Amino acid sequence: MDYKDEEVRKAWELEQIELKKQLVTTNLFDWNLDDGSLKYVAGVDISFVKGNEVDACACLIILTWPELKVVHSSFEMVQLTLPYIPGFLAFREVNFLVKLLDKLKAEKPEIYPQLVFVDGNGYLHPRGFGLACHLGVLTGLPCIGVGKTLMYVDGLEIKGVKQKFKKECLKPGDYSLLVGESSQVWGAVSPIPSTPHHSPFSPPPSP
Repeated sequence: MDYKDEEVRKAWELEQIELKKQLVTTNLFDWNLDDGSLKYVAGVDISFVKGNEVDACACLIILTWPELKVVHSSFEMVQLTLPYIPGFLAFREVNFLVKLLDKLKAEKPEIYPQLVFVDGNGYLHPRGFGLACHLGVLTGLPCIGVGKTLMYVDGLEIKGVKQKFKKECLKPGDYSLLVGESSQVWGAVSPIPSTPHHSPFSPPPSP
């Protein structure tokens, strides 16, 4: 990392700290899973063009709940021109995801999601403010980060997490809480039915 990246990192860290003050980690949404009030959920992701670290595709998928029927999909080719610095992924990606959600809200408000699943970490983050938290604060939507790799925070390490996962997650629907040395719950690990050995790290919803 050169001095310019270090300056960017410091500025972004301060911005994360300020934005985190708006983060809501309690359940304040107006739906629950038991009464049919949750009707639409979303998934968002940004995928790179193979062999290219700048050109990428931002995507938004809307599904009905609990049927998981796709009712909307939108895609936009984007260029990620800001540098990638570990722990600051949101600064490269979040504005493109906000744009897709804003466009949907303007054009099809009747299917605007009540919950968003984000390809990236949320609360499981060095400053407790990953991409999912960042998106949640900017949009006001509850967001769940679904990370594919473990972030080493609060004493969490992959060996211990895997051992706990193998002991507690024996079938689809099981999950194992990610509890740090401070007793803070950073998220959960849950098996995917089609790939039982894969364990995404899913932080709590935000906001």
